[in-house]
Parts: sequence; C-alpha cells; structure tokens
Amino acid sequence: MGWIALEQQNERTGSPPAPGWLAREAVLVCVGPGPDSEKLILRAARRVTQTGAPWHAIAIETPSMQTLPESARARILGILAMAQEMGAQTANPAGLDAVDVAITYARKHHLGTLLVGRDRYRRLPWQHGFAEKIGRLAPDLELLQVARDEEETEGTLSHLLPKGQRSTTAWHPYGLAVLVVALVTAGSTPLHDRLDLANIVMIFLLSVVFSAVRLGRGAAVLSAFLSVAAFDFFFVPPRFTFAVHDAQYLVTFTVMLIVALVVGQLTAGLQFQAAVAGKREQRMRALYEMSRDLSSALSVEQIVAICQRFIKQGFNAAVAVCVPGSETQLVRVAGSTPLDETALAMAQWSFDHGQSTGLERKGIPSAPLLCVPLKAPTRLCGVLVVVPDEQIWELPLEQRQLLDTSATLIAITLERVHYVVLAQEAQVDMESERLRNALLSAISHDLRTPLTVITGLTDALCMARPTLPEPQAGLAQAIRDEVSRTVTMANNLLDMARMQLGNVVLNRSWQTLEEVIGVSMGHCTPILARHTVRIDLPPDLPLLELDSGLMERVFNNLLENAAKYTPPGSLITLSARWEEGFVVVSVRDNGPGLPPGMEKQLFEKFTRGKTESTVTGFGLGLAIVRSIVEAHGGSVRAENGPDQGACFMLFLPVGNPPTIPEEL
Repeated sequence: MGWIALEQQNERTGSPPAPGWLAREAVLVCVGPGPDSEKLILRAARRVTQTGAPWHAIAIETPSMQTLPESARARILGILAMAQEMGAQTANPAGLDAVDVAITYARKHHLGTLLVGRDRYRRLPWQHGFAEKIGRLAPDLELLQVARDEEETEGTLSHLLPKGQRSTTAWHPYGLAVLVVALVTAGSTPLHDRLDLANIVMIFLLSVVFSAVRLGRGAAVLSAFLSVAAFDFFFVPPRFTFAVHDAQYLVTFTVMLIVALVVGQLTAGLQFQAAVAGKREQRMRALYEMSRDLSSALSVEQIVAICQRFIKQGFNAAVAVCVPGSETQLVRVAGSTPLDETALAMAQWSFDHGQSTGLERKGIPSAPLLCVPLKAPTRLCGVLVVVPDEQIWELPLEQRQLLDTSATLIAITLERVHYVVLAQEAQVDMESERLRNALLSAISHDLRTPLTVITGLTDALCMARPTLPEPQAGLAQAIRDEVSRTVTMANNLLDMARMQLGNVVLNRSWQTLEEVIGVSMGHCTPILARHTVRIDLPPDLPLLELDSGLMERVFNNLLENAAKYTPPGSLITLSARWEEGFVVVSVRDNGPGLPPGMEKQLFEKFTRGKTESTVTGFGLGLAIVRSIVEAHGGSVRAENGPDQGACFMLFLPVGNPPTIPEEL
C-alpha cells in the first residue's frame, strides 16, 4: 500500500497546526509493500512537475514491516530510491499504526492533501482500508484516491515472495506459537495436582508473552486463544472436554483471554518500539561519531581514513573515494581501496548521471559493489564506492538510509575542504599580487629620478655649442633613445601598479575621439617614422566620456606595439565605427599576426608574443590597455585578420553624450 501527501516546504514545529496552515502544493509519498506504490510515485512526480512544488517520500516502519521478507523490503528500498532520483526527499518514520503516523506527519509538516491508492475490497465487515481510516480520522485533510490496475488484485505480500516460500514464510510464526503452547501444556500437566489453577494460568500467560516478544503480534493473539482452549481442555474439570460445570470458570476464561490479548499486544508493541529505538540509537551514534571526526578533517586523505573506518564497522565493506580530476574524469584518492577498470567505469557513470549504481541499483545490477554520488549543496564532489567483503551482500532499508546520510556528510566535508583550499590559495594570490604591485611601484619611483637626470644630460649633450663631432653626436642620440624607452617602461610599471592597487581616479570629460588620437599620434611620431599610418574615422562619431590622459596612453601602447612587431614599411590602420551603444576602435596592421592561441593571454601582465625576442619590453603595454578600457566600462579584444596581420579592437561605451549646438 502506498500513500501520498502534499507538504509545505517550510516546516514548523510545535503543536498540530490549524486547518488554515495546511498547504495543498508540496507532495509527500509514503510507500509500502503494495503493488501500487510505484504508480503513486509516478503520479506524484507528474503532479509536482505541473505545480513546481517540492515533494517527500517516506516508508513507515510498522511491526508488519519488520516481518516482511528481504525481497519485499528490497522492493520498498528500490521505490524510495526511485523517488529520490526523481527529486523527492526521503524519510523513515516509525509507529505502531501507519494511519496515525501518516496523519501526524501530514499535520506536523502542514500537509493539506493525501493522495492514496484505492482500498481493496475488505473481506470482513470490521476491516477498514487505509483511505477509509484516513477519511474518518482526519476530516480536515483532502483525500484523493488513484485507480488500481486490474492486475493489482493479488495479495499485498504474497506476490512479492518466491512460490516455494509464500506459505512457509507467512505461517512460520504461527506454527511456532502453536508449538510453544503445546510445550507449556505438556510441561504444566504434571503440575496439575501440585499447583492451583490460578498459578497454571500464569504459566500460560508466559507463553503469550514469549510469543509476543519473539514471534510478533499475530502469533501472540493466536497463542492467547490457544492458551485459553488448552487450559479449559486439560486442566478445568471435567478434564479432556470443553464442557464447563462451574460457571465461575467462564469468568476465568474471559479474564484470562483479555489479559493475554492485552499483555501480548503491549509486549509486542514495546518490543517493536524498543527495537526501532535501538536501531535508531545505533544509527545516530554512528552518524554522530562520523560527523564529529569529519568536522576536524583538514584534507581529503583524512576524510578517506574516516570513511574507511566507519564503513568497515557499519557495513562490513571497504570503501574508495573518487573525486573529479582534470576534465571531470574521476581519480581515486590515495589511501582508499584500489579499484579496477570496471569499478572506475561504474563510478564515472554514477558521477556523470548523479545516480547510484551497482548491486540492486540501476546501471550495472550484477556488480559486486555500490557507487553512491557525493552530492553537496553546490556541486557534485565525487563518488563513494562501497566494496563488500562478502560476495552476497544486501542492504536493509535502515542501512541504506544510513549510507545515504553518510554520503551526504562526506560530500559536505569534501566541499568544505575544497573551499578552504580555494580560500587559502586566493589569500596567497592576493598577498603575492599586493607585494608585487608594491615592489613595482617602489622600483618605478626609484628609477624615474636617475632616468630623468640621464635624459637631461643627454639633451644637454645634444644641444651643446659647439656641436659634438659626428661619432659623439650619434652616441649621445642613441643614449637619449634608450633612456626614452626605459622611461616608457618605468611609466608602464608605475601605471600598472597604481591600477592594481586601485589608486587611479578617472578624470572624465566629453571629448571627440579624433582629438585623443591626434595627441597620441604626436607622441608616437618617432616610433612611427618608418611605418605608414592610415586613420579612418567617420565624421558622425559621438562624443565619448573619457579620461584623455589615460586614453592617450592606450593608443600610445597600441601604436607602439604595432610598430615594434611589424617590419619597416608596414601599414597600420586606425579606424572606428558606431555599433549598438559602443564605439569600436580598431588598430590593424599587416605584419606577421598574433601567435595562435594567445589572443586572450596577451592581455595578461608580463606576457609577450615570443618569450625570446630582440624586441625590448616587459609585456605590460597590453595589460595597461585592458585595465584602462575596463575602467571606462568597455572591453578589448585581439584577433588575427582574415588575410594577414593583427587586429586590436576597443569597445568604448557611448553613454548619453550632450547635444552640440549647431554653428550659426
């Protein structure tokens, strides 16, 4: 039998909510051994797909669930896993009555609608189905029933068992109950003349208690009726007949039967609750110890060691942890159990699809291991591969839930360690960058003073009267050119350091692009002396809000870069166009072009097109270009031209330029 209830995502604690708090959107699926559980799961999945609401799936642990065979419990586990793969959250509440547990769960989580399978026809007048009980005990809940298929007319449990085990497994506890009553009767017969009948009644009550503790609720009821019958037949005069001459014995039979039934029911219920509490206490203790150890783990290797110890004790199996390496391919963490190629392929499938595989799970059902994906809140951290020590290995429902919870704890710990490592690396990078910028700033400041002095001295030599002879004049000019190039590199170092430290404040004003480019061309005249420069600017370009000094540095670096990496006589074209809120400025040459694959890397600091080159420089010019353009809210891109040469494009935002009044 399966149940579905709609659940609100935000849970509230405290007393049962008023009907106004009941929600009608979110879905809870409570599965059982019935044949319609899968159909209810699929119906619930379609319902939440339409509404977009979250949904839960639970398997209520009742005394009858404890007596189910492993095949039936494995089927319930499979249905729960199917619901979890469809996006449901799973739980395993326990109670003596599934109806009470379902109603309590619905009200506690503010559920407003129950979607259940249609009740089967009852055989006796006092037998009531699950849906009928829900409707009678919870009138405030909406109840929807799903139609059954014609083939779902077989018994709830019998179709789950192999043919040779159906009758034997179902009647085994009752046969033992009959045997226990027979043994008590045979043992009490020699005591008939030595003990009062009241004491013999106590002995029969012990058989009922024993049946309740060892054999379950149904066997205890049978033992109660058999005990009354055996006591009447073998001990109440006239003996060896069910006739009763003294009417007082009828009261004895009635009280004995009532006491036996009550004691049997209470004992069976307490036994079930004690067993459930004991198993939960073991699971909680194991999870607590594991979470305590994982909270102090600082590396993946420590996490693997904790997992191995926990899985070995709780599941009698070895474990391997696989985490994504390069290109999302899983690699086994050092120190975990070795895996062959088949196991690694299964783990990779589980990671790619985000689903468990192995054993009875989908994927490779016959594999002697189980792969569980490690799902953290923000990402999939890897796969937990459980390798059993035994060839035949089955996971009960409670153990499977414990394994899933453990996998969640491991995933959260892996995610925490991952982000701790990233934070440490980011901190180191920030400190390294800050130190490097400080060094660049200090070096550039210290270099500017002697370079300025040298520049002044060379100017004085060149302008000295009388003029220097030709060999000395050439040397002085060469010194001046090299000092000028060194000053440019020092300025680049200083500008890069200032930009990285965030000390640059843009002094923007509305200007024409022609004016900025014209000033930059004047600065680059000596560098462009051996090249042909063509400027193609349309007359209708809008005004741009620019920092003229910094933008001149952008065009200086681009023109200097084009002049340095192209042979003399090359053509450098500077053009612009208006495109979708941006002015696109292109600096194109017909030189050898950019190295393949380095179109983006060239804008990084200290990156040059060739590691070994006769062209001087630190590789900071293009990095400064990108920093200045991005500070203006634009972007920069480099690419090779369709025929030959390199092309650098600046995307400068237009903004809202002021209107220029027309001349009279």
